[in-house]
Amino acid sequence: MSAPNSDYDPVEVTPLNAAEVERMRDEALAAVANAATVAELKQARLDHAGDRSPLALANREIGALPPQAKKEAGQRVGQARGAINQAIAKRQTELEAAELEATLAAETVDVTIPVDRQARGSRHPITTIQDHVADIFISMGWEIGEGPEVEAEWLNFDALNLGPDHPARTMQDTFWLSPERAALVLRTHTSPVQARTMLERKPPIYIAVPGRVYRTDEADATHMPIFHQVEGLAIDEGLTMAHLKGTLDHFAQAVYGPGSTTRFRPSYFPFTEPSAEIDLLCYVCANDPAEVASCGTCRGEGWVEWGGCGVVNPRVLVACGVDPERYSGFAFGMGLDRTITSRYDIADLRDLWDGDIRFTEPFGLGL
Repeated sequence: MSAPNSDYDPVEVTPLNAAEVERMRDEALAAVANAATVAELKQARLDHAGDRSPLALANREIGALPPQAKKEAGQRVGQARGAINQAIAKRQTELEAAELEATLAAETVDVTIPVDRQARGSRHPITTIQDHVADIFISMGWEIGEGPEVEAEWLNFDALNLGPDHPARTMQDTFWLSPERAALVLRTHTSPVQARTMLERKPPIYIAVPGRVYRTDEADATHMPIFHQVEGLAIDEGLTMAHLKGTLDHFAQAVYGPGSTTRFRPSYFPFTEPSAEIDLLCYVCANDPAEVASCGTCRGEGWVEWGGCGVVNPRVLVACGVDPERYSGFAFGMGLDRTITSRYDIADLRDLWDGDIRFTEPFGLGL
């Protein structure tokens, strides 16, 4: 039977050699001392005091030693690792203090310096785009219409051919005001201004109506219970879908730049007949075959949904006192909030409502 290996010399295990342990310790201490930032010190800690560091691996070799050799090897490695950890802690304190001092120096504000001017403010992008849209239509000879945000049920629904059983009348879409018998709502679209205008004036009528509207949507990245629309209404003799298409193409180019155009997809709205969804030529890839497949804005479609439009339903004309035998017209509407978020690649619609001046500052005084 063989006896225990009492003559085993730990020096023969290279990682536990006193000179080798001393070399690994000195190398680690040098790396710690040379770390110029907290990030560099973190890397030095991983390299020389982490689970895969040379001394950590050497420490694992101790278990293979005979009992009489473990104590000496353990002390040698433990002292080296302790020295490294102390150096790391000391250097950590020094670097954190230095970085804090540098930050304080960089961010110091001399409150005694005279202020010779006030900081420039910035307009909210919603206000700016409403004014921009108004300027576009005024330059076309149109007028800007306005109306109350608390609206009569008849003007918000009935006059626009939204019958009593239409889903939009339910609490799922509409904010109704108390008492119920008052038949008042927070307007769900700016179309009541169109009805008011037709009731108050005789054609020809050319109005654009930018404004705030309300629907019972949950607030998230793409929906808000309060948002903004712009609607247009033209009533005159002989107006057709062709006039509507030309108007929208001009509007698109004024907002998104030269080359912008629109297309129509058949749809249904109670207040127009025929009706169409408006798609805008993608303002990123422009439906270019070489780029459209990888475009994240239109998701490979080449077109972006913009709004709805159509020829004014004769029932709406009759309800508002306009002779449908003599006059025809067209109407359209699109969201201004979505126009801003798409035009400036804003991911979250709620940023428009948070009131953080850091969001509005880049817009300055104009879009």
